[in-house]
Amino acid sequence: MASASRDNGGEGVEFVHEDDGTITAIDGETGIARGGNTKAEALSQLAEALTLHEGGGEPIDDPDEFLRDELGIEPSDEEKELPDFLQ
Repeated sequence: MASASRDNGGEGVEFVHEDDGTITAIDGETGIARGGNTKAEALSQLAEALTLHEGGGEPIDDPDEFLRDELGIEPSDEEKELPDFLQ
């Protein structure tokens, strides 16, 4: 059973120790959560997600190229609907 370190009242970061040994970091303000094998890894992943949530990051010029080169997914000619994060 997962356990949270404490109730942070909507501020800061809450850490949840998952049953599989990983740790999830949850931003108290946005509710965005990311996990990792350590607190540092979970915080790093959370920081990246928060940056993207706030409009940071670089735009993707060619979604098909990104899927192919960065994620190893071959885009299908039949399916043109992109995941939300690529739209």
